Amino acid sequence: MKLKEKIISYFKKNNIAFKDLGPYKFNENDDYPDYIIPTAKKVSENKDSLGIIIGGSGQGEAIAANKVKGIRAVVLYSFNKNIIKLSKEHNNANILSLGARFLSEKQAIDSIKLWLETKFSNEERHIRRLKKIKDFENRSI
Repeated sequence: MKLKEKIISYFKKNNIAFKDLGPYKFNENDDYPDYIIPTAKKVSENKDSLGIIIGGSGQGEAIAANKVKGIRAVVLYSFNKNIIKLSKEHNNANILSLGARFLSEKQAIDSIKLWLETKFSNEERHIRRLKKIKDFENRSI
């Protein structure tokens, strides 16, 4: 919760609109899908919205988010400018999953800032690849 509070403080200080979907207090025994899936659904309902989710490693959280149609969640557990930028420029990621055990507060904030500032490249090859993923999602299995 400490990292989440720092992120919320950063958003407020920089007038970045956000909606907190919980949890609202720390419970080490909670089940992250109870929070991640509703968050992913909110992002999928509005193509212009983005989500930031937090977990110990961020891995399970990204897996849960990626089960929601239209979601492209990426995991970040260390600050790497290239990875952060590529997640948006090439993959148009719409959810950033932070591994809180592996990121300092500063790294998390710097990562979020860069991720929010980075735009999708709109290069044909990336559009083509994302369309293939979307087409697969739309098929009934």
